[in-house]
This record gives sequence, structure tokens and C-alpha cells, in this order.
Amino acid sequence: MNGKTLHAVLFVLFVLALAAISGMWVHQASVRAAEAQASSSGVAVAGAADEGYCNGDLKKILRRVLTSCGLVAGGNTRGCQPVQAKNVAAMAGDDFNALFVPLADRASIIQFDQDSAELDGKAIELIEKTFADQRGASYFFVVSRASPEGALSYNRELSRKRAEAVLSHIRGKFNDPDLDQEVGLLWLGAEFAQLDRDFCQWRRSRPDRACSSFELNRSAFIAWIDCRL
Repeated sequence: MNGKTLHAVLFVLFVLALAAISGMWVHQASVRAAEAQASSSGVAVAGAADEGYCNGDLKKILRRVLTSCGLVAGGNTRGCQPVQAKNVAAMAGDDFNALFVPLADRASIIQFDQDSAELDGKAIELIEKTFADQRGASYFFVVSRASPEGALSYNRELSRKRAEAVLSHIRGKFNDPDLDQEVGLLWLGAEFAQLDRDFCQWRRSRPDRACSSFELNRSAFIAWIDCRL
């Protein structure tokens, strides 16, 4: 093979390689654009790390809580309050609760005394156990409630205090540098998505006590969620 032929062959190989690389770049750009469009439109983007329960509705709500409702940032707790809850969920309370049924083996229900946001020993133990069991998940969900006794405004504030009590303990116990990007809070008061007695079978901080809907809704639902947004 003379010099001219060798140069011609090398040139052809160079052009083919350049075309292949360009095609790969174009494909990757298209994928990124599609993901960005889906994210901005609220459509969940599937990922290989997703667990089976990560359906589109759960992803939409998770994204809204972690963004629109706010993550914990700058040391100040933010979250969604009851008057926003229906807009965040965009569904009826029973449908909202049904989203979490597949999480039964992963979630915990932290129970409180009536009119109280104070964590008892069993609650602290279960919070620590649940938060430590991250298993590579990215988001920790805290959904607090109040039972229907009392005034609406009082129950809203009580629900908020319960969510913040859980968060405050996690912050003090765990040296987690990513905490501000992991925890999403949603406090529901007694107005939206009350738990029925079926949830008494879930892991609770007071499994040895009677469980009616009243006791069950004096609570904070907590769980790591393995969803890729």
C-alpha cells in the first residue's frame, strides 16, 4: 500500500469515526431533552433504580412535595400545609393514601398522644430504625396528620409540629450532609387523607395499644422512597 492509498484509508476511517461520535452525541442530547421536557411537564421519567411501586402518580406527588412544597433548606423547615394538600395530591384522600399501600414493608407510622407533638421512646426508636434503613433511596417522606377533634386551625398547627418533631430528631441524631436535599414534609391536619383502620396493621410505634382511626391519625407517616425523578 503506497502512501496516497494509506492516507485515503486513514481519512475514510477518520470520517466514519467522526460520524459515529456525532451520532452518539445527537442521541444523548435527544435523550436529555426528552427527560428535561418530561420533568418540566410533570411527567415522571422512568429509571432503572425505580422500585415497583414508583408509578407515575406517586412520582408526580413526590416531585411536588420535594419541590413545590420545598425541601428543608438553610436550617428552616418548609413544607406543604393542609390548605395546599389537595392541590399537591390532585386526587381524593383515599386515592392519595392508596398510593402508599405498596410501601407497607418500608414505611412506619409514628404515633403521638392527643394534643401532643412530643416523641416518646418508642417513637424515637422507630424513627431512627426507619431513617437508618435507607438502602440507597434518595428521598425521605414525612406525612403528618391530626385526629379530627378540635378546631381546624389547631389541628393544622399540631400536624405541622409533628412533622417538624420527626425532622428535628433526625437532624440531631444523624450526621447526614444530604439531609436538606432528602427530606420532604407534608402536614395534612385532619382535613385531608385520614387513615382508616387498615393501616393499624402497618408498623407503628405503638403496636401494643388499641388502634382506632383516632389514634392512628395522631401520627406521622415516614418512609424512604426509592424513586428516580
